[in-house]
Amino acid sequence: MSEIRFISPPLPHYILSGEDTYAPGVSHASRKDIGVFDLLAVDRGCLHMAEEDAVYDVTAGGYLILRPDRSHRAAKPCTQETHFYWLHLQMLGAWHETTSTQISLDPIDDNPYVQVNQFTYQIPRFGRMRQPSAVFGLMDELHRLDREPYAVDRLKQQKLFQELLLQLLPEPVQPASRHPQLAVAEQAAAFLRTHHRRSLSYAELAEAVHFHPAYIARCMKAVFGCTPLEYVTRYRIEQAKGLLVHTDEPVGRIAEAVGFGSFPFFVRCFAKHAGCRPREYRMRYRESGGR
Repeated sequence: MSEIRFISPPLPHYILSGEDTYAPGVSHASRKDIGVFDLLAVDRGCLHMAEEDAVYDVTAGGYLILRPDRSHRAAKPCTQETHFYWLHLQMLGAWHETTSTQISLDPIDDNPYVQVNQFTYQIPRFGRMRQPSAVFGLMDELHRLDREPYAVDRLKQQKLFQELLLQLLPEPVQPASRHPQLAVAEQAAAFLRTHHRRSLSYAELAEAVHFHPAYIARCMKAVFGCTPLEYVTRYRIEQAKGLLVHTDEPVGRIAEAVGFGSFPFFVRCFAKHAGCRPREYRMRYRESGGR
């Protein structure tokens, strides 16, 4: 199954929506490289759509997400009266098309901390809505808010839009249950984050996750692009950055608090990943207006 993998933040952003009814013989318009994702959700009838060489018959209760960088057109005119909703959404962050059998994630960013902070999720491009009435209700409210003049209504739209995206996520099948390696990597990462303040060993991680350390390392490398040791080191440095900025604790005490047993090792790791020594990082931020 083809899916769109979004890397967030930023979250996908609602642009515009509406609804239309096609009589028999009417075709959907042809478009090319429109720059936004086009979500089509059919209430009754059937839309016959083509995106380049791929053809989709979107029947009642079904939906299709058309890519922003490809041409699409009607594969053939509607053969029955067809009522559907449409919605344009934009993704300012990274995304790509994948399949449900793929688990390897591209590195999210060159920044060593972004892999810890950002997250990915996948929405099938073509399928059935779990609760069509809920999706259509959200579509109606989104369209109604388009006519409201206030900025708070734009904020309400984005909240409703995120609820709509949740309706398109497959349940109860989640990525972790489809891909055991992803589940192992996420479980290991959660353990490392929870226990990052103390010394950790591969044997202890293996006992917690119930897999061999080498297999855990392979899973984390595939999913997060780093080994367990690299992951926890980056996470510890991320925590140290926050303490340097928001507290007056001595640097040595911060190193110990986030799990570094050696102060010189902490300084070396911090300089490698942050581009400066801890005290320089603290002074740089505070000179820019930090407290």
